[in-house]
Amino acid sequence: MTADLTVRAHPAGELPDGRAVDRWVFGTSDGVTAEVLSLGARLQSLHAPDRDGHRANVVLGGGSPADMLGEAVYLGATVGRYGNRIAGGELPLDGTVHRLATQENGHTLHGGPDGFATRLWTGTPLTEGDRVGVRLELHSPDGDQGFPGALDVTVSYLLDRAGELTISYRAGTDAPTVVNLTNHAYFNLGGEGSGPVLDHLLRVEADEYLPVDPGLIPLGAPEPVKETPFDLTGAAGLGGRLAAPHPQVRLAGDGFDHTWVLRPGTGLRPAATLHHPASGRRLDCLTTEPGVQVYTGNHFDGTLTGPGGRPYGRYAGIALETQHFPDSPHVDSYPSTVLRPGERYESTTVYRFSAE
Repeated sequence: MTADLTVRAHPAGELPDGRAVDRWVFGTSDGVTAEVLSLGARLQSLHAPDRDGHRANVVLGGGSPADMLGEAVYLGATVGRYGNRIAGGELPLDGTVHRLATQENGHTLHGGPDGFATRLWTGTPLTEGDRVGVRLELHSPDGDQGFPGALDVTVSYLLDRAGELTISYRAGTDAPTVVNLTNHAYFNLGGEGSGPVLDHLLRVEADEYLPVDPGLIPLGAPEPVKETPFDLTGAAGLGGRLAAPHPQVRLAGDGFDHTWVLRPGTGLRPAATLHHPASGRRLDCLTTEPGVQVYTGNHFDGTLTGPGGRPYGRYAGIALETQHFPDSPHVDSYPSTVLRPGERYESTTVYRFSAE
């Protein structure tokens, strides 16, 4: 007998200023179960069965709400208003250059130091047919982190009985602005805190990627992945690729922190597949976005401990961040991220979990 789909709300603690953080747990008790927090509209955990039916949390997470305002700020979070980097914190738009809040080498990363990952969102449980989850809403005022225009954002997480998690983003603005939202979950299909993901196999549906400068800003035009460690057109072991003596791998801290340019298409289409042979767990990622940022957790050094009580060492997880391209406001040839009044920003990504 298959377990029922359920969604339940629980308290998840308090922020240092006393504000309450909410938690929604949804899915099936014998299949995939997700946990989403109002802080950062983040995917805090996701339990999925292996080939023998044994369930494990396959998403890295912070141990407490305070952690999620510090070193764990991006783990599983909805990042924005602009995911990834904008060079020099300068946003040119309609003849005006807007000065954005900056961090990391003077660039704006993931919407600035007080981006959407640090905000408390308002959540409502959802049931849609054979899917359950939560809808989270946030108002970002004009001038937030330097971005023009007031923005109203909705992020919905919906999980079905087969283990397919759909994340849908919607936004509208009252003045021209830029929007590039993504989810920053780190996956480890061997289980959260189980060690590095070097034994995982990764395939990305892309023939090109964006090389970067030392500040991890794209250099410009895409380059072919062929005959480089970035060729993931067939499933490849992460360990071998990250050990390759390629200058772009070395530049990113002996790992990947790059955008792959997905093959052209419309609507929801395959982006990447992650597989853990030892457990049989498999993650298929589909998206409406033109790119996917693959980040292999090169910065983890063991100082952050997850909810399972185990420290996160280097390569503890891999992020598959579906998105538009970094620094697109400065590169006319990249797909536009401009949103104007009367338009709707819409983006959908699916993470489909299975075991083989």
